[in-house]
Amino acid sequence: MSSLTASGLSRLLGEWNVGATPGYRELADVVRLLVLDGRVALDTALPSERALSEALGVSRTMVTAAYGLLREQGFLTGGQGSRSRTRIPRLTPAGTTLFTGPVRNDPALTAPGLAAPEGLIDLAYASLPASGEVVHRAFAAALTELPALLPGFGYDALGLLPLREAVAARYTAAGVPTTASQIMVTSGAQHALNIILRALAGRQDRVLVEHPSYPNALDAIRAAGCRPVPVAFSAGTGISPRRAGTSAGTHGARAGAAQAWDMAALQAALQQQRPRLAYVVPDFHNPTGQLMPDLQRRHLVRAAAAAGTVLVVDETLRELNLDGAVTAPVAAFSPAVVTIGSLSKSHWGGLRTGWIRASEDLIQRFAGARTSLDLGGPLMEQLAAAHLVRALDEPLPARIAALRDSRAALLELLAGHLPEWEAAYPSGGLSAWCRLPAPISTALTVIAPDFGVRLAAGSRFGIGGAFERYLRVPFTLPPDKLEAAVLALRSAQDRLDAAPQLRRTLKSAPAVAIA
Repeated sequence: MSSLTASGLSRLLGEWNVGATPGYRELADVVRLLVLDGRVALDTALPSERALSEALGVSRTMVTAAYGLLREQGFLTGGQGSRSRTRIPRLTPAGTTLFTGPVRNDPALTAPGLAAPEGLIDLAYASLPASGEVVHRAFAAALTELPALLPGFGYDALGLLPLREAVAARYTAAGVPTTASQIMVTSGAQHALNIILRALAGRQDRVLVEHPSYPNALDAIRAAGCRPVPVAFSAGTGISPRRAGTSAGTHGARAGAAQAWDMAALQAALQQQRPRLAYVVPDFHNPTGQLMPDLQRRHLVRAAAAAGTVLVVDETLRELNLDGAVTAPVAAFSPAVVTIGSLSKSHWGGLRTGWIRASEDLIQRFAGARTSLDLGGPLMEQLAAAHLVRALDEPLPARIAALRDSRAALLELLAGHLPEWEAAYPSGGLSAWCRLPAPISTALTVIAPDFGVRLAAGSRFGIGGAFERYLRVPFTLPPDKLEAAVLALRSAQDRLDAAPQLRRTLKSAPAVAIA
């Protein structure tokens, strides 16, 4: 169980002050927003009333009243004599609903894994179309090579040697000496994480995760019976689209000053919780697009080693470096790091080809664990993937240039049409993480199809319902489509602003699949 000291909570509260609102209510509101924003993780023990009153320099009566109000609202559990712990209240819609649109009536909008119906702009997925000619050429070459494999059995838990050699060569060129025996080919990054969890984590084992984090990873951790340990992730001060320039240089300077990862919190969680695994996305983090500096990578590796925690690093988005920042792979700082890679974001999600890089001993353990899931991946895809990995840089310049244009267009559109939204500037990846003016993410997600767009609620990226004030907005579409999407978001928010009760009625909404 995690806990927060009085000084730690005081630091997170910042410069709050008592205005026209009663002091206890103001204090309760700020703590509530910290929980909703994910800056205070769920199931965290708050400091005692006496300790917090001393740290803040206010009366104990004020803190007692604030804690009492938070309990009434459902954001705290526990009572006097025990430390209160944070939670998210479980809300249900009122007896009558103000909304009868397609989200509630059309399962195609919410069934996991289904594409958005025709006519809807899909912002639930942060993925690109195939790098057409490059992928087609790789499969054409693979087709000529396939006959040589037909006399064999076709099963290989580690993957085809040419592909493993190509992946190993990429790591070696990046400063991480790697042999083919340190690579296992998987059917995508999600498959890789499932294998790692099956091999290294047991039921009820703790797995540290960033908060927010990739929803499908959170689902995999829970499905494995493990307990995710969320550590609040700060995207810095955030950069409002109104204030942000459109040049990479301007953005890069601002983003470089922000510290997205709270290393003190990560180190404390590793030391206190001693999780079995830690799953992190340091390269253009999904959903925030932030990049972890080398110094923090080094500190994270040391903290994980000291805690006896296996560090699992997802590098799926590493190649989508939009501003040219240079960082070393986390595995360069320790041979114990387990790395996940994939071609799904850089080339095409339909390839379903990923890999694990680890020590030879761990790769053998993963091979043993894999047999209960499958006996190997499709050979045709692996032959094509070997060609793509060997020429990995070929399609990237054009794709990165297009993503830069779309990123600039999205930030400009948000500034013009939704100036009250704040987007943490993404230095890479495929999406912007937007802070909304109110906790309306789920409500927006539910009514957005009425205006022609499908979304993924911010709460899908957290644990226990956090991040209702956030929305991930991919910039994977061309600028004209992004303009239509932002105009739809503006219309959806206008509808919510005109009917406050609609927000309350739509609090519980079905989730959509996310990539």
